[in-house]
Amino acid sequence: MQLRASIEILLLLLGVSIIAQAQNESATLVLYNGKIVTVDERLPLAQAIAVRGDRILAVGSNDEIQRYVASSTQVIDLAGRLAIPGFIEGHGHFLGIGQAKMILDLMNVKNWDGVIAQVKQATAKAKPGEWILGRGWHQEKWDKAPQPNVEGFPTHHALSAVSPHNPVLLTHASGHAGFANAKALELAEITSKTLDPKGGEILRDSNGNPTGLLRETAQELVRAAHRASRAGMSRTEIEAELRRQAELAAQECLSKGIASFQDAGSSFAVIDVFRKLADEGSLPVRLWVMIRASNQELVRNLARYRMIGYGNNYLTVRAIKWSIDGALGPRGAWLLKPYSDLPTSTGLNTASVEDITESARLALEHGYQLCVHAIGDRANREVLNIFEKAFSMFPDKKDLRWRIEHAQHLHPDDIPRFGKLGVIASMQGVHCTSDAVFVPARLGPKRSEEGAYVWQKLMKSGAIVTNGTDAPVEDVSPIASFYASVTRKLADGSTFYPEQRMTREEALKSYTLNCAYAAFEEDLKGSLTPGKLADITVLSKDILSIPEEEILTTEVIYTIVGGKIAYRKGS
Repeated sequence: MQLRASIEILLLLLGVSIIAQAQNESATLVLYNGKIVTVDERLPLAQAIAVRGDRILAVGSNDEIQRYVASSTQVIDLAGRLAIPGFIEGHGHFLGIGQAKMILDLMNVKNWDGVIAQVKQATAKAKPGEWILGRGWHQEKWDKAPQPNVEGFPTHHALSAVSPHNPVLLTHASGHAGFANAKALELAEITSKTLDPKGGEILRDSNGNPTGLLRETAQELVRAAHRASRAGMSRTEIEAELRRQAELAAQECLSKGIASFQDAGSSFAVIDVFRKLADEGSLPVRLWVMIRASNQELVRNLARYRMIGYGNNYLTVRAIKWSIDGALGPRGAWLLKPYSDLPTSTGLNTASVEDITESARLALEHGYQLCVHAIGDRANREVLNIFEKAFSMFPDKKDLRWRIEHAQHLHPDDIPRFGKLGVIASMQGVHCTSDAVFVPARLGPKRSEEGAYVWQKLMKSGAIVTNGTDAPVEDVSPIASFYASVTRKLADGSTFYPEQRMTREEALKSYTLNCAYAAFEEDLKGSLTPGKLADITVLSKDILSIPEEEILTTEVIYTIVGGKIAYRKGS
């Protein structure tokens, strides 16, 4: 009798165990009947994927994944659509995307007259003395040159005429120049006698008067005046503004299929806000953040700000950001030889080699990556030299994955150094086709062909090349950057040195697994592999096989982050 009871209890427990095991294997979400491109060489292609919680449970055929479907499983029929790892924005400015939606959008203005018209309209609605901000203009992309102009840039007079009592600061699309009206110049105390700051330039007319154009660090003169006007804002007001920017940025990223975002430079104060959002569960996009701060601030704060996978893998802070030069468009990129269209200039060095070298030491000491913005060939060479010296001084430090952000224009001698040193080329495909209209004028044909956006040459050196948009410099759309990466095609139908194009598989990897690797996150994201985070993007078309001309018409249908639908087209 006792033996029978024991057997019954054993069978009961075994039954409970079997039921529990079945429940543990059931999925919370299943996508089936699609083309699943995993970016995992072990199983590159599948029909369906099962998710449990925030992790991928299994990938396989429809029949294989059917066993994970329970009554509580959310099931989505992909109807043949493409599902890929969630896009990772490899270099952008997260809050900048949100901020750009709160100021004048000058990205698509056709000429200087269009800029004036927008400012005039904004001035009519503004209070006297209220600042008017905008971003996105690019003189090389206008349909006509402004008159009068200096080096192709307008002068401030027409702008000042429509906004005499309101200071105006309009940031160049690149972020590496700004344009101010007379009122803003007055508040910044910029006159014909003002000296150029180190690493910047106040553009002047033939009489030595400021035109309004401020290159690189010269923008800080006017930005300081703008900050002074906000001195009365409380911490609560400032935080509310940052939260709103984060909210707008996240909405935009999710609508473009982005699950993770590598933020190219935020202050400790901004990181504090990111941490609060992560604590609240209010970060819908995963952030990997580079710290932008002085060496003095880094010494004080690096040890306590290093975070990996904070807030359930929504916030990581493990990199330091510097900019050693400017951008090619405003002629701020630091070159080995003068600009072809401005022989008096080799661009601007915006941060000293000594400061960046000190940051390299701090990065090695505290276990951070070092990420340095370098666009010109001189800038890239100087950064490679800094990295190489640091690596030789700490030979025991391996697999550091330090990055050059942009790496756009390289001397042929420096291309192999990326692979040799293990330096990641953190590039933006869309910059190539966006800038191609003026690159030959700036560099001449020889330099352009040898070293401009040389993706294939870098990959053949053994370097990892990542992708992104540098938003809000460009639209944050991975589809647009993917298209640029595989076609290098301009609006007029011409191609920019097409031999450097990526294959479609290379371009997808540059936007997924390569970005994950560049952040030490390849074991967590970047491919649709069981055990990794369930970050998935579903597209309306198969960008790996459709004709080139259809790629740009592809839409994001779902963005899934951590196994939850964060964006659904039409909802």
